Amino acid sequence: MASYDVIIIGAGPGGYVSAIRCAQLGLKTAVVEGRETLGGTCLNVGCIPSKALLHASHMLHEAEHNFAKMGLKGKSPSVDWPQMKKFKEETIGQNTGGIEFLFKKNKIDWLKGWATIPAAGQVKVGDEVHEAKNIVIASGSVPTSLPGVEVDNDGGVVVDSTGALDLPKVPKKMVVIGAGVIGLELGSVYARLGSDVTVVEFLDAITPGMDAEVQRNFQKILAKQGLKFTLGAAVQSVDASKTKAKVTYKLRKDDSEHTVDADVVLVATGRKPYTDGLGLADLGIEMTERGQIKTDAHWATSVKGIYAIGDAITGPMLAHKAEDEGMAVADVLAGNHGHVNYDVIPGVIYTTPEVASVGKTEQQLKDEGRAYKVGKFSFMANARAKAVQQGDGFVKMIVDKETDRVLGCHIIGPGAGDLIHEVCVTMEYGGSAQDIALTCHAHPTFSEAVREAALACGDGAIHA
Repeated sequence: MASYDVIIIGAGPGGYVSAIRCAQLGLKTAVVEGRETLGGTCLNVGCIPSKALLHASHMLHEAEHNFAKMGLKGKSPSVDWPQMKKFKEETIGQNTGGIEFLFKKNKIDWLKGWATIPAAGQVKVGDEVHEAKNIVIASGSVPTSLPGVEVDNDGGVVVDSTGALDLPKVPKKMVVIGAGVIGLELGSVYARLGSDVTVVEFLDAITPGMDAEVQRNFQKILAKQGLKFTLGAAVQSVDASKTKAKVTYKLRKDDSEHTVDADVVLVATGRKPYTDGLGLADLGIEMTERGQIKTDAHWATSVKGIYAIGDAITGPMLAHKAEDEGMAVADVLAGNHGHVNYDVIPGVIYTTPEVASVGKTEQQLKDEGRAYKVGKFSFMANARAKAVQQGDGFVKMIVDKETDRVLGCHIIGPGAGDLIHEVCVTMEYGGSAQDIALTCHAHPTFSEAVREAALACGDGAIHA
């Protein structure tokens, strides 16, 4: 039996980041992980492999549609799907291997296996029970499915996000159930690779919760790229054989029933916390109705000495949210003050163009009855965006009408996932649109569009 200051259950972004920070703060730290590699869902079957495929398929799209305009002549490349998957696997390996190196560097023990918590202060892995002054649950989440829809990732026709990353071949026809981040990213990958992609969504707009203006424009851009959308549709059933599937849905507006055929059906209806096998019920740990672990403001559960972070608790299921909580709970365990500003957590969709947002939407501010101003700027008027043939989209900044304080920002356009962080820093310091507008931005860069949107909150943008 080994004894630790802290044992963290799960080596995803929340868990491994928390472990490193705990070790840096002088705590004897171990992490329990049953996968063969570290990094959790994000590095193994989520964020990282999907970005590799998004990048590779975007390069194909550029070659097929934009190279000739730039004077790059020649035959378009063909898709070697096994090699593309190998590239994806190499990307995963580089990242997961990097985490293993960081564990060794920071003297963190990797307890290989799956954890149960027989009692507060104890973690059982296999036949061994380890003692810990504190336990942090960072067990992450798994894809959800629909009632009556059976997912089979081992060569099946109906898959979730994990199976969609490793299809045996590029399907001719794909149906994506769910128009959220995962469905649109993977749908756009296969659309670029030649699949006929139809997205079926229960709500009347894509990317639920996002700014309505961004939703509309994003859907138009994706439609131009070949994705088809059926919105306001409740999936009734998915009938699958060994090689084909038929998706039956009802349109909510008139209750009419329709079917669509597919070679592959991707079920992308969200994720749910993964806490199976930990023994939380026996411990008496309080849970929410949605199966999330209840925590207080310091990430402590209802059982003393047991904490929880990331997808296992409430809040957006984002790797960087889990990382922030991981660092914060490490500070708490070391006797310091841990803090996460939940009002400044950006969200990004890594399609082309990218979509990024932080803070409030217009609808949220209307619901709150708060007076606000909007400054907008189109990438079509940004010199750098035009030079790289990515003029679709805009920056939309929302500020308090009286104080000019930035309340939110929504970007659809090139590099949106990086551009949003200038706004995040501004919001973290309680800054105004004028603070951004008076800051010199290099020319020509995409970031000038952010400055122009900030100017538009005042006397007006220069290039609009």
